[in-house]
Amino acid sequence: MPTTLTPESLADLQTMVRELHATSSPWIPSGLGTRMHWGAALQPSPLISLRQCNTVLEHAVDDLTISVQAGLSLTDLQAALAEQNQWLPIDWPWGSHHQAKTAGTVGGLVARGLTGGLRHRHLGVRDQIIGIGLIRSDGLEAHAGGRVVKNVAGYDLMRLLCGSWGSLALISELTLRVQPIRPARALLNLKGALDALEAWRAEVVASTLTLELLNWQQDPKQELGIQAGIASVSDAAVRDQLNRLESLAETHGLKAERHPWDGPLPPPAARPTNPDDEDSQQWLLRISLPPSQAQALFSSQEAQALRDWHWNLAAGAGCGDAWSDQASTRAQVQALRSRVTALGGRLSVLIQPISQPSEETLPAWTDAPSRPLIEAVKRQFDPLQQLSRGRLPGVAKPVPIA
Repeated sequence: MPTTLTPESLADLQTMVRELHATSSPWIPSGLGTRMHWGAALQPSPLISLRQCNTVLEHAVDDLTISVQAGLSLTDLQAALAEQNQWLPIDWPWGSHHQAKTAGTVGGLVARGLTGGLRHRHLGVRDQIIGIGLIRSDGLEAHAGGRVVKNVAGYDLMRLLCGSWGSLALISELTLRVQPIRPARALLNLKGALDALEAWRAEVVASTLTLELLNWQQDPKQELGIQAGIASVSDAAVRDQLNRLESLAETHGLKAERHPWDGPLPPPAARPTNPDDEDSQQWLLRISLPPSQAQALFSSQEAQALRDWHWNLAAGAGCGDAWSDQASTRAQVQALRSRVTALGGRLSVLIQPISQPSEETLPAWTDAPSRPLIEAVKRQFDPLQQLSRGRLPGVAKPVPIA
């Protein structure tokens, strides 16, 4: 297990980073360490954990913003907001469950940059950030943006760090826009022929309905379907939207079932298995593709070969996860990746079986068309290549550093 360094304050953190920089020592930014095994394998290096830097710095209730240290857990953040009848419209990361800190930290959430079904209405993680603080690999502290919604200074830097996977800097503070909790909610599950589901989806996305989420869903025990989530200020408004959605479903010959929704957050997708279990056969894939191509993906031979998997894909945004605890071959996942690429999308391998031979390990990311730019940005932010060695999103195999 790598050494974990846990500074008590941001001042201690800066001192620690400067000492590592002076000796060109590699290190890995970390929060609670719940998802360090995701993505490309990291070269063994000390972890610098922000678990002690977990304070709410300012909650401007009337302005609907909150500033926090990046080591605050997402669970604690949502609990603090709920006291003021507010919430951060961000999906639970895969593997989370309620009433625990398995969701990881806010900083880790931003560093991964992954979003789910709530993107249909609320956009992605990066769209919730209005200010950011960071520690560079040389220990220099920097800030971008501000603490008010209309302040857009440093806009590009905030988006650059979102989804950087700890490869550019350590995120130390965040200011986020939040929203009031809408008290009335409901879920609608639809089943039927794939063509009819796609026709219903396309018509809903093009309509004036303001759904909270819209997801393609499938698990080994149930056929593929779509789940719609509605939230509003009144039960009457929710019923009206449900009636419209059901009427449209009937037109397309679909079966629709209403379900209660205790929220405001959607239920977490799944509990993770033990990532250190050498016998684990777990796969977790991240898929992004044009929303109109989801039907083609689900009907493909490559997806049909993985019908015993779980699927959760945002139907309006085209991003989501596929996962399984059952044995699947490298060739099957590689074939799926090729199909996703052919449909204009990308597939990332976040978790794969630990027990498989190293030569059969799939790269977490394939080379993005912008690889030269990504590597140039990395050199500017981290010239000594200290941060998260072995992991650079958009680059299949980063240049190894001795």
